[in-house]
Amino acid sequence: MKPILIIKTGSTLEDLRKRKGDFEDWIIKGSGLSKNVFLVVDVEHGEKLPPHKNVSAVFITGSHAMVTEHLEWSELTAKWLVGAINDGVPTLGICYGHQLLAHALGGTVAYNPKGREMGTVEIKFNAQVSSDPLLKILPKNPRLHVCHSQTVTNLPPGAVHLAVSDKDTNQAFSFNGNTWGVQFHPEFDADITRTYIQSNSSQLKDEGQDPQQCLDSCLDSPLGDQVIKQFVFLAAGY
Repeated sequence: MKPILIIKTGSTLEDLRKRKGDFEDWIIKGSGLSKNVFLVVDVEHGEKLPPHKNVSAVFITGSHAMVTEHLEWSELTAKWLVGAINDGVPTLGICYGHQLLAHALGGTVAYNPKGREMGTVEIKFNAQVSSDPLLKILPKNPRLHVCHSQTVTNLPPGAVHLAVSDKDTNQAFSFNGNTWGVQFHPEFDADITRTYIQSNSSQLKDEGQDPQQCLDSCLDSPLGDQVIKQFVFLAAGY
């Protein structure tokens, strides 16, 4: 089997990395598969992406970078992603990866005018989800982890809008039937989410938000892992 590629677009907070590993580790853990199934490429630090034909599927991680910075490695990754999608490689972008996919395919990204969205929040799916092979497995209006300050302001042409939350109008979309972007973090758990809230406490206060209310919203759930498992099943048959 060809490996499942994880495009690593950044690293988590240092204390989290020491305690729990990094973004790619959480995706692998959520999949329930061996590390040997995956190929991790750290594009933020200049590692080169493989030919599209050499991978069975693609995850794109979150990042502390911003898509609107148009960093060289990010723009190169965006171009690679367009080619991969055109070649039919199943792809799932998470948070930054979701925004990068939207940008690559012709959508737009900007800072969320409603401020940071952090905690475990209700994701409201629309009727399109009933026929979506990835997200239809989730219950109606599930609570999932979020942690972001930028958002997809306009979906790419041809994208299917799938979900919103109270603070974000584009929580999920699909494209070409085998590509998805999700603003929420299926790889996070409540501990990870709380740690990010605590590290952003002053910024949340500056935006008029209550960090304690965000912390109180956090709860663990198996739903994120279900999304990751469903994607690897659809994309690579695992």
